[in-house]
Amino acid sequence: MPALLLIAHGSRDPRHAATVAALVDGVRARRPGLDVATAYLDHCAPRIPQVVGRLDDAVAVPLLLNRAFHAKHDIPAALRAAGARLPVADVLGPSPLLLAALDRRLAEAGLDVASSAVRARTGVVLAAAGSSDPAADAATRATAAAWRRTRGWAAVEVAYAAGSGPYVPDALAALRAAGATHTAVAPYLLAPGRLPDRIASSATDADTVADVLGPAPEVATLLLQRYDQARTAAEAQLPALTA
Repeated sequence: MPALLLIAHGSRDPRHAATVAALVDGVRARRPGLDVATAYLDHCAPRIPQVVGRLDDAVAVPLLLNRAFHAKHDIPAALRAAGARLPVADVLGPSPLLLAALDRRLAEAGLDVASSAVRARTGVVLAAAGSSDPAADAATRATAAAWRRTRGWAAVEVAYAAGSGPYVPDALAALRAAGATHTAVAPYLLAPGRLPDRIASSATDADTVADVLGPAPEVATLLLQRYDQARTAAEAQLPALTA
C-alpha cells in the first residue's frame, strides 16, 4: 500500500508543527500499518525533497482547506523539483466532515450546538485566512452557506484575517444587524499561528470564540478519505498506462 505523504505549508510558529504531528498521530491511529510521512513547503523541516527520496510509493495529500495557489502551483512545483511523480489528492474542502469539525470546536468552546433553539439565535463568523484566488474565496463562502443551511444557524458571515476583508468585527456587526442574539467566531484554519491569533484578538466582542480545526478527529478521517480517493483513481489509471 502506498504511503500517505502529508504536505503541510509550514510556519515559524512551533504550534503549527506540533498540530501537524498530532494530526498525523490521529491518522495513524485510524489506519494502523499505513506509512504516514510529513513534508513541509516552507519554514519547517523536513522539506519535500528530504522525504520523497525514501518513499518507494506514496500518495501526496495536501493539508489545505481550499484549492488556491499552494495547491495549484506550489505543491506540484515542489514535487516536480524533487523528481517525484506522485498522485496528489484533492484539498480537504469542501466536506461535511469539516462542518462537523467546526461544530466540535464550537461545542468545546461552550456553545450548545446540539440545541436547535440555540442555533436558531446564534450567528456565526466563519473566519478564514483569505486568498487572492477568487475561486478559493468562493469555496469558503459556499462552505458558510452549507453550514447555515444544514445546521439552521441564524446567520453565517465570512470574514478574513488578511486581504481586503471583510474582517471579524465587520462580520460580527452584520450578524447583530441580522438579528442574532448570540455571536460566535469559528476559525476556518487548520493550525495555530499568526492569522488565527489575529482572528482571536479581533473577536473580543463575540460571545463564543472557537479554536482552530487542528487535530480534530474529523480532519484525520478526511485526510484518509482524500488519500483513498487519490489512490483509487491512480490505480484505475494503471491499466490504461500499461496497455
